[in-house]
Amino acid sequence: MPANIEIKARTEKFDELRERLSVLSGAPPEMLFQEDTFFHSPNGRLKLRVLQSGPAQLIHYDRPDQPGPKRSNYHVFETDDPENLKTALSRAFGIRGVVRKERLLYLVRQTRVHLDSVEGLGHFVELEVVLRPGQPDTEGQEIARDLMAELDIREENLLESAYVDLLAQKGIS
Repeated sequence: MPANIEIKARTEKFDELRERLSVLSGAPPEMLFQEDTFFHSPNGRLKLRVLQSGPAQLIHYDRPDQPGPKRSNYHVFETDDPENLKTALSRAFGIRGVVRKERLLYLVRQTRVHLDSVEGLGHFVELEVVLRPGQPDTEGQEIARDLMAELDIREENLLESAYVDLLAQKGIS
């Protein structure tokens, strides 16, 4: 099963990070508009991600709610019929919440870096260190911490949970 080492943090330095990441990645970002519908799930999190272009993705992932670099195991299934799948999953599990965001995606070495503008929440930065087969979590955590230092992402800005959880805390579904 594919895995990442991830962190998520609030940022007040969105424009500064955008400039730094353009230099670090050596390429302009990919702009993504995403709507993630989260379903109630007895294990991990389950979301249907609809993109402006291309197939939608049903993504199941499991990761602990803790602030530092943490392992996320995930599985992705692509579909060209997201509305029908959403109806079936809604009826079976119920919708937990919907997250809408604009995402700038940068690739920095083996890390996907996201600068997210999340409707109802604000600006965030995410690091996803894509682990190679057999690569230990500790190595991925070290890569994440090094990039955090390079981007001046501070421990006090790290988040434990997913955007859907933050929206629920604010009473937004």
